[in-house]
Amino acid sequence: MLLHGFAEDGRIWDNQIDFLKNDFRLLIPDIPGSGQSEFIQNGDIAIYAEVIRAILADDFEKEKDNEPEVVTLIGHSMGGYIALAFAEKYPQLLASFGLFHSTAFADNEDKKLARTKAIQFIKEHGSFPFLQTSIPGLFNETFTAEHSIVVNELINQSKGFNPLSLIQYYEAMIRRPDRTEILKEFKNPILFIIGEKDAIIPLQSSLQQCYLPAQADVQVLKNSAHMGMLEETEKSNEIIFNFLKFLYSV
Repeated sequence: MLLHGFAEDGRIWDNQIDFLKNDFRLLIPDIPGSGQSEFIQNGDIAIYAEVIRAILADDFEKEKDNEPEVVTLIGHSMGGYIALAFAEKYPQLLASFGLFHSTAFADNEDKKLARTKAIQFIKEHGSFPFLQTSIPGLFNETFTAEHSIVVNELINQSKGFNPLSLIQYYEAMIRRPDRTEILKEFKNPILFIIGEKDAIIPLQSSLQQCYLPAQADVQVLKNSAHMGMLEETEKSNEIIFNFLKFLYSV
């Protein structure tokens, strides 16, 4: 299961879906309030994890299977926070999980302040003006200059994004606890995909968590900021494929 991040939906994984679909069974949900998924009141990271659990339960029931023996969650940014919350409550359901430009550390005070200011901007100006300004900053400057069509397509996809969803996501991220203990306690491999030029989850901060798991697969995308699935698509596909191949012996 591939979990998208803040102000995205399942389409962010289209390149990975095309690459992986012939070898793995994929589930690509929209987090509540994004894409085709309805907004829910009082949502937070733990509740989104429960939604993921419900999706898995429904999926395996449709497949006439018992409880899933192996599921791997790979979450981008906020999707990684949800994967960690899932791992905290349902470790027995996971073959593994991956943090793609994400972190188990809670927000520091500077990060909380930045998110609070963003909430205020969204309340005053709406979601689209905010995303028009913020989305380009998720990419490596060189990529933005050379692939403006890709960046603009992502901006255009964000038109009509429910501002209540964005505010809820920010508030949920501010409130989320430190989950580094989950990295220490989880016994199976954990994948870390890190952008060397990432200003949202900086390289050094990302690396600090990588020594915590018993088994860690650490991959650094040298030409990516926060959107490696688009900035270095082939490399990202290769990393995910090789990790899943190792897990499932494909």
